[in-house]
Amino acid sequence: MRLTRQTNYAVRMLMYCAANDAPLSRIGDIAKAYAVSELFLFKILQPLTKAGLVESVRGRNGGVRLGRAADKITLLDVVKVTEENFAMAECFENDASECPLVDSCSLNSALRKALGAFFDVLASYSIDDLVKARPSINFLLGLEEQPAA
Repeated sequence: MRLTRQTNYAVRMLMYCAANDAPLSRIGDIAKAYAVSELFLFKILQPLTKAGLVESVRGRNGGVRLGRAADKITLLDVVKVTEENFAMAECFENDASECPLVDSCSLNSALRKALGAFFDVLASYSIDDLVKARPSINFLLGLEEQPAA
């Protein structure tokens, strides 16, 4: 299974917000940190806001912040909001009438079990886990100067 670019940058946006000590993160700053367009990030922001993972503050001094604590946002939360399809094979589709084995196939059962394990792993990691795993994340994102050695 391959996650979309949208999911990748949604996670990155949340990591930026979690790492940023400021009350709000500006989309322009996030875009610059990841060398991606602001328009693309605004597109990603909509489903994240709708799901309550991010709060958007409008106005001249506006920006975005996490909708809840970073340790309460799992990777599974993000993936479920940003991915449209979890079909690992044609037989996962609703219109999978082509195969005569669709209702009794061991492959279908194995793939469902694999997808469940994938979801379990995603649910076991939070945005906070990802940020804490990289002590130099603030420097890497341009949020602070080079840490002292």
